Amino acid sequence: MAFKATHRYARIAPRKARLILDLIRGRDVEDALALLKFSKKRAAVLVDKVVRSAVANAGEQEADTGALYVKEAWADPGPTMKRFMPKDRGKAYNIMKRTSHLVVSLEERQ
Repeated sequence: MAFKATHRYARIAPRKARLILDLIRGRDVEDALALLKFSKKRAAVLVDKVVRSAVANAGEQEADTGALYVKEAWADPGPTMKRFMPKDRGKAYNIMKRTSHLVVSLEERQ
């Protein structure tokens, strides 16, 4: 049975979050949490919370938390906030503040 947790509308671009999610996919939960703890990327903090939430969801259903591994981990794009930065001579440049939906799914090893 898969145990899932999501973080919707995370204020990080999906491209940056996918770098971290690719690192932990397929690993044991303990290894994944250790990787996230020592990663210098800002997305690691957000993904760490999602992984811990999925472990808590598994614990509520009396699953063996020691045998969990990251089955699936992905980041979907969320809504983009569009802002403008004024520039010289009356120009305006776009600023795209991207959001993402982070999803982590855990499963027990047999």
